[in-house]
Amino acid sequence: MTTAMTAGRRADGERRRQRVTTAIQQAIRTGTAISVSGIARQAGVDRTFLYRHRDLLALIHAAELQPSASDAAAGPPVSLASLQADLANAHARNTRLVTQTRSLEQRLSELMGEQAWRESGLGASADQEELQRQVTRLEQANTDLSAQLEEKDAGLEAARAANRELTRALNQKGAADQ
Repeated sequence: MTTAMTAGRRADGERRRQRVTTAIQQAIRTGTAISVSGIARQAGVDRTFLYRHRDLLALIHAAELQPSASDAAAGPPVSLASLQADLANAHARNTRLVTQTRSLEQRLSELMGEQAWRESGLGASADQEELQRQVTRLEQANTDLSAQLEEKDAGLEAARAANRELTRALNQKGAADQ
């Protein structure tokens, strides 16, 4: 009786294996997506059956990498390596876009802050450049006037010194005449 059970179990395993290979071949012919879950569903077996039979699992993975008949008309086959490259490119693009978005958000924040500052009346006047030019002109005029004042002070000091000399000379002459 044990041998009959063993033989029955083997026969059932073989029937399941045959259903799995048939499901793989049919999926390749029809061009349907091939995955472990899809093949298990189509063959009427549990996924654990496929994971216990590594040779069947290898057939499924090999079939996944083969181009299907419908894909031949659509373009070149998609391989795992090309999908990984696409994913890496998408990640890199996503990183660039995140960086650009942060930069744009920072710039927008600065511009909105400047606008709020101006509108509040606390910020610099709109004609700040004109005021700056006027400050420069007034500073130059102040420098010119300071130079003229020094010149006149020097002339006044020279006149005072000459006046003192003359006054002293007159005082000495008047003292000698008396």
